[in-house]
Amino acid sequence: MLIVASTLVADDVRLVNGSRVEGTIIKETATTVFVDIGFDVMSIPRAQIREIVKPAPSDVDATESGSHAKNVRLTDDLYRTADLSPAPLEEHARRLGEGVVLVRTPGGLGSGFIIHQDGYVISNFHVIENETQITINIFRQINGAFRKEKIEDVRIVAVNPFVDLALLQFDPPADLAITVVHLAENRPVNEGDTVFAIGNPLGLERTISKGIVSKRNRAERGLTYIQTTTQINPGNSGGPLFNERGEVLGVTNMGYLAAEGLNFAIPIRYVIDFLKNRDAYAYDSDNPNSGFQYLEAPQRLDPRRPEFLWSERAGKNR
Repeated sequence: MLIVASTLVADDVRLVNGSRVEGTIIKETATTVFVDIGFDVMSIPRAQIREIVKPAPSDVDATESGSHAKNVRLTDDLYRTADLSPAPLEEHARRLGEGVVLVRTPGGLGSGFIIHQDGYVISNFHVIENETQITINIFRQINGAFRKEKIEDVRIVAVNPFVDLALLQFDPPADLAITVVHLAENRPVNEGDTVFAIGNPLGLERTISKGIVSKRNRAERGLTYIQTTTQINPGNSGGPLFNERGEVLGVTNMGYLAAEGLNFAIPIRYVIDFLKNRDAYAYDSDNPNSGFQYLEAPQRLDPRRPEFLWSERAGKNR
């Protein structure tokens, strides 16, 4: 079955049974997608959707959004991908600034980024560790300037302490045209690639820093990280590391205090696995460890002592 809306450019909702619905997506929730097909609105369960393909934007839309997005794909796992074109850093800063948030707790602050229209945010676990009173500052762009707005009711959806990731959710204001960032799911990462970060180091909101990928797979404590010269400081934790296309290829989470240009980000593949298995990492308010607690194995002496990593959870700023 093929349903075509009266609009000239439509979203293409492809179902698991092989059917397609073309129309304008007017609302999305975690369980349902609402599609305006011209004479009616269809509500389609996400379980029945294989993928959603967005149309390429018109020249006017591309100029306004700066995304030049093609083949936008919304997944069942709360994230989206797209074929984005490389763009100047100043264009990315204007377009993506509203998609990065400041995460604040009584113990400190960090960063995060919006991955879904329903207010889902990725951040670091250590930003919200042992905390339940969480607020988020979003940034609205009005007449070319950003205005800060505080969101009080922020929920912890899932946590994985071992990869240092947290999934949060807030209720977007009704009048907010929310900015969602895209993940670089299948984009290769190479040494020498230009990258940039947007975050809130030491509370300095929406700070942008630029660098390169120094090492795409630096091993540290059983995981691999993206090593970058991009300046990452306390308060950047949980923020996005973007490629030249404006896609998130990592989550900034630590750096060496005793040296410059030695900073690290969690590769996006860990984030995608976390989202795909978020039910396994679901947060339990009665048990902050979500039912699991592992004893640490004895550690060998390491010249790169942990106290040099500012992501260690003793610090106030995250």
